[in-house]
Amino acid sequence: MKTAIVGGLVVAGLLLAGPVSASSELDKSSGCLKCHDVYKKKMGPAYIDVAMAYKGKAGAEATVVARIMDGKNHPPVKAPEADVKTIVKWILAM
Repeated sequence: MKTAIVGGLVVAGLLLAGPVSASSELDKSSGCLKCHDVYKKKMGPAYIDVAMAYKGKAGAEATVVARIMDGKNHPPVKAPEADVKTIVKWILAM
């Protein structure tokens, strides 16, 4: 029984680590971490706060991507829109 529980936790950790590391690497290379952090506010809001603000809202992904890409409420982004969408999906999944 103990082995099954530990094995399940290891598998769950690996499943969660894959998307997190891929998206966090993309996040680093896109420069997002200059102003944002996952758990604490910097110049911009913490990712976890963004996830909570949009939790359960229809069209959340499109709304957040548009806010980032329009340049009015967010500094200009050099990352391609496809990368921004990937990062936003990762954030909203928190």
